[in-house]
Amino acid sequence: MENGNRLPQLAICILEEQTQVTLADLCHACAVHAERIIELVDIGLLEPRGREPARWRFSGASLQRARRALRLQRDIGVDLAGAALALELLDEIESLRARLRALGGE
Repeated sequence: MENGNRLPQLAICILEEQTQVTLADLCHACAVHAERIIELVDIGLLEPRGREPARWRFSGASLQRARRALRLQRDIGVDLAGAALALELLDEIESLRARLRALGGE
């Protein structure tokens, strides 16, 4: 596709929760080296299936979580612990909103 305006093209990837991606796939989708993803696993931000990095499989939700954490680091300069805390709080907000919807609010 010709991009005459020289604007960056946006690639969109839609994954279902049941989708499983490898470490290499996750690195490619997040545009980072494996060491960055391993750091996210080490601090508990991502929980892959499998015992060793070569056998790790990540869910579609893990891809979203990794991207959000990396974006928080890049855009506002938080460290990994701060990104993990922010994501935990965002998850809690979403959970509370879902409960509120279930109760007929909002």
